[in-house]
Parts: sequence; C-alpha cells; structure tokens
Amino acid sequence: MNYTLLTDLYQLTMSYGYWKNELHTHEAVFHLFFRKNPFKGQYALAAGLQTVIDFIENFHFAKDDIAYLATLTGNDGKPLFEPAFLQYLAELTFDCSIDAIPEGTIVFPHQPLLRIRGNIILCQLLETPLLNILNFQTLIATKAARVCAAAKGEAVLEFGLRRAQGQDGAISASRAAYIGGCAATSNVLAGKLYNIPVKGTHAHSWVMSFEEEMEAFEKYAEAMPNNCVFLVDTYNTLEGVKKAIEVAKKLRETGHEAVGIRLDSGDLAALSIAARKLMDEAGFPKMQIVASNDLDEYEIEKLKQNGAKIDVWGVGTKLVTAYDQPALGGVYKLSAIRAPQEDWKFRIKLSEQAIKVSNPGILQVKRYFKNGKPVGDMIFSEISPTFYHEMVNFAENEKISFAENTQSENVLAPIFRQGKKVYSSPTLPIIRAFSLSQVALFEGITDYKVGLETTLYELKMQMIRDRIS
Repeated sequence: MNYTLLTDLYQLTMSYGYWKNELHTHEAVFHLFFRKNPFKGQYALAAGLQTVIDFIENFHFAKDDIAYLATLTGNDGKPLFEPAFLQYLAELTFDCSIDAIPEGTIVFPHQPLLRIRGNIILCQLLETPLLNILNFQTLIATKAARVCAAAKGEAVLEFGLRRAQGQDGAISASRAAYIGGCAATSNVLAGKLYNIPVKGTHAHSWVMSFEEEMEAFEKYAEAMPNNCVFLVDTYNTLEGVKKAIEVAKKLRETGHEAVGIRLDSGDLAALSIAARKLMDEAGFPKMQIVASNDLDEYEIEKLKQNGAKIDVWGVGTKLVTAYDQPALGGVYKLSAIRAPQEDWKFRIKLSEQAIKVSNPGILQVKRYFKNGKPVGDMIFSEISPTFYHEMVNFAENEKISFAENTQSENVLAPIFRQGKKVYSSPTLPIIRAFSLSQVALFEGITDYKVGLETTLYELKMQMIRDRIS
C-alpha cells in the first residue's frame, strides 16, 4: 500500500507555499531528534530505520492521491491547491540524501537520529511519516531493552498484540520489541513479516471449554505434545500445577516432555516458588515457569527481589503501549537552507525553554572510546570551518576535551544519496544482536557525556545573540 498521504495537512500547505514562492528549488537540511531520554532512563535505543527505508522506496503521489487532494477546499469553498501544484506533486520523485543512526544503536537527547538533505518540499513532506515511524519504534525498543535488562538474561516474550494501538501499532511494536531484546512474539503476522520467533500456548477459555481442568490439560497434550505450556490459574493455581505435573508424566511416557506452566494471576513470587518446588520434587526440574499479568521492568525487579522462580517473562500491555510514557516526543527541525549556487545559511529555532533551542548546521555525531568503552558523544557540523576534539557538555555546560588520537567513529551512516539507496540493510536478527551488544557496552555507564563541538557551540551562541538583539 502507498502511504504517501500519511502526513499532516500542514506539510502539504507549507509545500504549496514553498512552490508558490519559488522556494521549491532550494535545498534544505532537517534533523530528527528527541530532547529527553524516555522512561527517565539513561539512553534510548534507535529503531525503525528499515521501516523508514521501505516507506521512502515506495514514496510517490499516485493518481488517486492527486485526485483526492484536488477535492480539498479552503474556507471559501474553493480548491486548496491549484492544478499546476498537484501536477508538480504527481511528478515528484525522491532524490534526497539521508544519513541515519543504525538501528540498535544507543542514542541520546539532541543527537540527530536522522538527517535529510534535499529539495525543501520533499524534506517537508517526509517530516510526519519519519517522526511517526522513528518515534514509536525507538520508544518501544527502548522499553523492551529496559524490560530485558530487568529479566537479567531470562527470556522475555512480547505478548502485546491484543492491547496494542491498532494493527500497525501491534506489528511495529513486535518488530521494535524484538530489536530491544525480546526473544519472541505472540504476533503471528509479525513473525511472518519479520521472521521473529513466535510463541504461544492456550488461554483460560481452553480450560473452561472442558468439564474438568485435568481433561483440558490431557486433551491439549494429545493435540500439541511438543508445545505443552499449561496455564494453571483458571481455578486454583497450585492444584492446576499438580494436574499439569500428572499430564507431564503421561507425556514423558510417550517420549515427550512438557515445556512448562504459565502463571497469569495472584502472588507470582509465592506461587512460582511453590510451583518450582512441586515440579522439582516430581522429577521435572527442566519444566519452565512462564509468568504474565501486567508485567514491566519494575514488576520484574520486584518479583526477583522477592525470590520469584520465574524462567520466562510474558510482557504485553505495558511494553507495546509504552505504558508509563506513551510518546518519545521526537522533533524534526530545519537547520540549514540554501538557494541554487549559493552558500548554506544556518537556521536555529529559539525558545524561552533552553531545551527547545535547536542546533544549527549539517550535523554528525562522533562517538569517542577509551579502552573499548564509549566515553562521550560530540555533535558537530560537517561544514564547520574548524573542528576541535572538544565539546561543551549539555548537562553541565562544561568543556570536555578528547585527545586527537582518541579512538572515535561517526555514528550517522549514509542511507540514501540523491535518492539512491547506498545502505546495506542488515537482517533483523543481526540488528537485534547489535542492539544487545550496545546495551552490554553501555552497561554501568550512568554519567555519559554528550555535547556540541566547541566551534558549533560558539556559532549557536552567536546566532542566539543575533536573533534576540
């Protein structure tokens, strides 16, 4: 499906204004970034780039798009857009250059997750869909990473499909959660589309369909002897565990092993401890205990502190809806513009709130390392006249210097050049593995330094003074 009209109307009205004022020949640079770490955490985890690539590769105004836009009217009842502009849109093709931070990378506030350079109308039209994609998937990947960190290496299953924000929200959440570290999803369509492992067993309705709980377990074992995780809390949880053990014994006689049980209500810590004891004593130390019931990183940490004997964590609603912070708050700001054959003119957005003052330039991020561990990120402009291995830290407004021979790398990678994809997209398992390595790399770092390269900082301060004088 063509999603080109998945945009806000004002992107089109601004584009029409650019066209009417003959600014459509101007080149612009926009950056997409967020201002605060989500969930009051230490970082975010970039996700959504491949979805962006797929969107851009299908970007075009189809005939029915143009026909629809022709029906829009202004307050006077007359057409909102004149036919010549609509013809311009019909002939518009993506020819911008994009640089972006690869998926699975640890990122911080004010850093551009994506930089787009090209025709100002194209850059403007892409603002809303790019924000829609990267804001959500970055948020969910970050939440998943936090949940997985709380699980301390134990498997986390994403179970959020039925509570997700619509069909696309569910599919995007499953993808992002896998990047963030989840081992599998219950979402079968996401499994098909992205080759994510899928996991699932039965619900309470299965047990309630039979007169007796034992019969329900037995019939399930007969039907699915290689996928037996018994949901044991339909009636009395520990009695359900005992029945699951009896069925597991019968399975073993036929050459099959029960996978485990699932707890979905009650005191999960106490019930898991009791269930573990029952299964161990019955000779089933490898049967797993899967827990669900409105879990998130905070609940998992509490359960672990209370000695819970849980092997697998099913996390749904609070993961796929980013329950405690429903939006990342990423923004998309113009930072440079130039007319044909002219030099770049940097732009800055001012605000009484310092956090909302944007950064000018054509920005890149340099990550510095010491003994293989990241020690700081410096945002710099690629066309600054001078460059120093020194930055002004956002948090304390202090200068931080790096030796010139300090190991470093630029974080944004080329994705498109003049409309042509130059990026070799990794598979989702590779992205997930990289994400896990990034989280491990930053583990224990609580005071990471991020700032503006000294020359860029001074330029920004001068632009602020010029604007307010």
